[in-house]
Amino acid sequence: MQLRRLGKSDLKISPILMGTWQAGKEMWVGIEDAQTTSAIRAAFEAGITAFDTAEAYGKGHSERVLGAAVSDFRDRVILATKVFPNHLKAEQVTEACHRSLKNLKTDVIDLYQIHWPAGSFGTKAVPIGETMGALNRLKEEGKIRAIGVSNFSRRQIEEASQYGRIDSLQPPYSLFWRHVENDAMAYCEKNDITILAYSSMAQGLLTGKFPKDHKFQKGDHRAGNRLFIPGNFQRVHQALDRLRPLAAEKKISLGQLALAWVISHAGACAIAGARSKNQVTQNAAAADVSLSDDDLARLNEIGRLVTDYLDDDPMMWNF
Repeated sequence: MQLRRLGKSDLKISPILMGTWQAGKEMWVGIEDAQTTSAIRAAFEAGITAFDTAEAYGKGHSERVLGAAVSDFRDRVILATKVFPNHLKAEQVTEACHRSLKNLKTDVIDLYQIHWPAGSFGTKAVPIGETMGALNRLKEEGKIRAIGVSNFSRRQIEEASQYGRIDSLQPPYSLFWRHVENDAMAYCEKNDITILAYSSMAQGLLTGKFPKDHKFQKGDHRAGNRLFIPGNFQRVHQALDRLRPLAAEKKISLGQLALAWVISHAGACAIAGARSKNQVTQNAAAADVSLSDDDLARLNEIGRLVTDYLDDDPMMWNF
């Protein structure tokens, strides 16, 4: 798998990253640590060298599972984690970073990201200059290698960039969720900020595995995903029916087609979650899929069956 540079940093990452929100178990169902560990190790064997987590995923549980899983090949992978908006005062950022270092069993975090802007989910507003000051100090001390932001708008990235180098933006981005294209994408491309797309398969929708009558188990946060509400969900299935022939032509899965579409964009990589060895192996193979200009035009047209009917709210869930 050909590696890509992360922003202007010295870090090189695989175009497909493994996301580990599910490893935290909270807000998911049917997740077992042993299976997650097996999937993480299989991802590395398949060529995925970058893994994304956050302190908020199961209150550090995801970080601990990931740290243990990669411990014997830590020097060959990129670890990215995130600090939650309730920890954005300077001293809190430092404390959170030290907790994550311990959880991940590492001396340095390759990419440390602000998970959501200050004030999100009822948290206190903290000046971005204060947060960035703490992140810059951690970088100078060698505790982190690069700084990123997640769920930031273009305006918020511009403001953060006044206080230090931002090497990545992590937004929700898929063929069915394209709000970032109308806001921060052009700015990121112009300023060499890598886009790390999360929910790049629309939380499984773009794999085609959810039938029209699907009901989530109690405790599964995806029940609040706005793509699953009536109307949107019907349009998703109309789009999937048109995507299947293209995937069949390419002799690939729908999920691989979705991931290949994301990473076809300049400066974009795709974060893909997985529960099993088979899923991560399939995800990794998407890096080898080639899409022509005609393919991309067809995909964009099909995706609009869903995106043309969404509002301007970039938040994917009704939390």
